[in-house]
Amino acid sequence: MQLLPLASEPFVAPTDRDMLPSERREFVRTHRTCVFGYPRRADGPSMSIVYYIPTNDDELLISTMGGRAKAKAVARTGKVSLCILDEHWPFAYVQVYCDARVDTDPDLVVDVMMAVAGRMSGQPLPAEARPVVQAMAKDEGRVVIRRRPYPTFAQPPRHLYRNDQAERITHWITAAMPWDAHDEGRSLP
Repeated sequence: MQLLPLASEPFVAPTDRDMLPSERREFVRTHRTCVFGYPRRADGPSMSIVYYIPTNDDELLISTMGGRAKAKAVARTGKVSLCILDEHWPFAYVQVYCDARVDTDPDLVVDVMMAVAGRMSGQPLPAEARPVVQAMAKDEGRVVIRRRPYPTFAQPPRHLYRNDQAERITHWITAAMPWDAHDEGRSLP
């Protein structure tokens, strides 16, 4: 498994059609923030904004403290949802449903923390920072939540730039599709 670097240009969702399966995957691989959702024992689902790291084998990794509710929920249910956020206006998003598990491998924990710091700052951390990150990971009891996507749901960006455009804005129904769906049989306009 290899952590993917931060994309220099995130995938921009089309505004006139649903995303193809390959475009949904590219959207997820090239963005960096998501709403992390998981079921709670009481009340509604819990949601928080996190940075995530995609891998070359389509896992999505986040760093969290082992004592936090995210890690406990994953250990309890093994299911999470992610709403991958676009950073361009008008906003698009891809919701990804995942099987999840907690990983305590200390090297992976530090690798993911270093990659998250790079996504936060927009540039990779220097190798000299690794001992500091290692100490922080140990002090905070950090773990990695590994998520493997199975279906996706995409929402294209729709926006009115002026109030006189109301009759021109269109909406359509999009559908959930398997993460590994093929583009064949799906045509572009």
